[in-house]
Amino acid sequence: MAGQVESARYTNVTGIDHAFLSRTFYIFIALAIVSALIAATGRWLGPAISKGGYSDDPSLREIVVGNNVLSVPANAIRFAEARHDGVAAKLDLYLRWPDLTGYSDAARDDFNGTGGRKDILFLSFEPPTMSHDMSSRWRPVYRALIVEPGKPGGNGVTLYDFKPDTGYLNEVLAVGRRADGEPFVARCLTGTTGQESLAPCQRDAFVGNGLSLNYRFPRGLLADWQKLDAAVMAKAGSFIRTDD
Repeated sequence: MAGQVESARYTNVTGIDHAFLSRTFYIFIALAIVSALIAATGRWLGPAISKGGYSDDPSLREIVVGNNVLSVPANAIRFAEARHDGVAAKLDLYLRWPDLTGYSDAARDDFNGTGGRKDILFLSFEPPTMSHDMSSRWRPVYRALIVEPGKPGGNGVTLYDFKPDTGYLNEVLAVGRRADGEPFVARCLTGTTGQESLAPCQRDAFVGNGLSLNYRFPRGLLADWQKLDAAVMAKAGSFIRTDD
């Protein structure tokens, strides 16, 4: 009798052990499959994650904005979903100063704003929302909004504070005289926001066939505004394939 009880007990324990071992085996198999999938996914997504959404692909994309065809390297296009041929309401780019090239692994820190340098420009092409660009707005618009006289900003630039009730809070207007006699006009953020921004100054101008270019740049580049403006306008023009 005792032997039968012991045998039954052994049979139950053995059954439990077999069931336990079977579950453990399948769990290990499942974990191994999951680990393999994670590893494979990591190898596939790793480069994209390390670039933070950037691309170092220099191949050209043809994008239609308004009545213009822009031919732009993929690594200069700011947002991943815009890096394809086709029609777009707006095209956003970023370029590294002074060579005005797109993203590369060597310039990763600059594009991330972690290298201690501020040399990234942000460009946007879109149909204009105003009948005058920034330079043309200087006399009919901005002169009524600023406090005169302004303060010297270096290299022929005058900095003007905006009147308190104009809505341009924590901004200054930078005005210089170009070689053609027309003003260079840009707005720059001030205070903590301006200090923390990669590109606190902005300017817009008409380019191509009914297209507005808005570009933002680091405050330090105001000291070389003539070279900056000429280079950006030339670069913008090189992207535009239709200018009829």
